[in-house]
Amino acid sequence: MATIEHNQGADPGRRNKRVAGSLGVIVVSMVGLAFASVPLYQLFCQVTGYGGTTQVAADNPKGVLAREMTVRFDSNVEGALPWTVKAAAPITDRIGQVDTVNYVATNLSDKPVTGVAIFNVSPDRAGVYFNKIECFCFTEQTLQPGETVEMPIVFFVDPDLDDNHELATVNEITLSYTFYASDKEGS
Repeated sequence: MATIEHNQGADPGRRNKRVAGSLGVIVVSMVGLAFASVPLYQLFCQVTGYGGTTQVAADNPKGVLAREMTVRFDSNVEGALPWTVKAAAPITDRIGQVDTVNYVATNLSDKPVTGVAIFNVSPDRAGVYFNKIECFCFTEQTLQPGETVEMPIVFFVDPDLDDNHELATVNEITLSYTFYASDKEGS
């Protein structure tokens, strides 16, 4: 009984402060993780190619293989963006070959409109092998009323794809862009 009385006699204010402090640390940690989750997920996707995330490269230092790959291009435009975007025609080339294609966008409105594109690659597991050297998706695009522009993509498929036995039967990759109206006003 002495032990029970001793515990009941402990300062409840001190215990409450300790619990409140512990809960405060947990809350701060959770908020920190929430803010860090987006950049950490983006880094994870870039490193692993998860979700069809492509790689950024300056050139192809690994050479060209005899194996061919067809790359198809797709475009989708959000309803709030008054643009039409024509995707590039499919291209078949040897893996490792650097190629350039153009998407063509037209502003259908009577005012300047700024848009931005997000992309993905399918099959998802091929994303880590799709390397962009130059791409319009890296910057916002402002099109003047009625303006039509060509938007180039310079890319190659990494020859390391050939070493991945899971992708041995893959002979086609699709690069898809979805265009959205930017929060920024047109200039």
